[in-house]
Amino acid sequence: MRRKIQERSLFKQIKPNRVDIKTYFIGLLVILIICYSALFLWPVVPREGNIDTPEIFKVKIAPQSGLNSIALQLQGQGISINPLLLQVSARALFVGSKLKPGTYLFPTGASLGKLLLQVARGDRVRESIAIIPGMTIWQLRALVDRHPALIHQTRGMSSKALLQSLNLHYPSEEGIFFPDTYVFDPDEPDINIYRRASTAMQKQLNQNWEQISPSSPLRTPYETLILASIIEKETGKPSDRPLIAAVFLNRLNKGMPLQTDPTVIYGIGPKFDGNLRKSDLRKDNPYNSYMHKGLPPTPIAMPSKESLQAAIYPAQSKALYFVAKGDGSSHFSQSLSEHEAAVDQYQRKLAPKTN
Repeated sequence: MRRKIQERSLFKQIKPNRVDIKTYFIGLLVILIICYSALFLWPVVPREGNIDTPEIFKVKIAPQSGLNSIALQLQGQGISINPLLLQVSARALFVGSKLKPGTYLFPTGASLGKLLLQVARGDRVRESIAIIPGMTIWQLRALVDRHPALIHQTRGMSSKALLQSLNLHYPSEEGIFFPDTYVFDPDEPDINIYRRASTAMQKQLNQNWEQISPSSPLRTPYETLILASIIEKETGKPSDRPLIAAVFLNRLNKGMPLQTDPTVIYGIGPKFDGNLRKSDLRKDNPYNSYMHKGLPPTPIAMPSKESLQAAIYPAQSKALYFVAKGDGSSHFSQSLSEHEAAVDQYQRKLAPKTN
């Protein structure tokens, strides 16, 4: 009995004091508050900028970088940070696995906490380049070549070399890049823009080709791309696309030449001065669709998604001719006589003949 009383007495002696536990947690909380305060108050970014704007400090984080690598990259670019401190701080803020690569602009004198949260949000510098429907390859390459935020790996590269770099097997790079706005990080290689745009076009082409009618004269996805590029250049009013497609497909079915000015203009090349002359229509080259039947050897521009769809889903029409009405739309005719009357009315501005 005495032993039990002694054991209970001993237990009471070693039992933790509730006041001590409370004091411990309060102390721990104070330490955490101090640490978090220091995390957001102590500056790690230099107080002088490293670009033209003196209040901004620019750094770059490479893709697929772990916490230690990020710390070393920031340290190497002038950020006052200890790698171990960055790792502990990132995990304390629960962003250790959320830090994103890219180019960042930090306010001078920013704290480590602010820096980490900005990188975790991916609030980085982004650039963009827009491929416009109807743009030709020489216009696109000039656009890419002069973009100041790209690393120009393809500048001066031949058409054949560019296609090989993209692992594509086409007779030309014309038409194979999908029109869209492509967002990228500064200092990204320009080949990445071409790769993304060509992949997007291939996807669109394959999706549409699966729906082509067995009666279509188009035999390959590439022929669809060629026709879509012509539709793109001939369209003034978007709603006319399916009818324009029907005209060209009807002509192909009948073995008629396409007789479309944009192919002739493309054959002239970048030196075209905006004035298509009769002498140009008489010059023999593979893109002269007045002299050669069938499709030209390559696309003549970058077609939009809508032009690709028009080539696959043409309007149900027997029209073989169309002429611009002057308001962006076109007049469509089934016979040559009707077409000539429309040309008189809309192009020559002659009054319609009356019986």
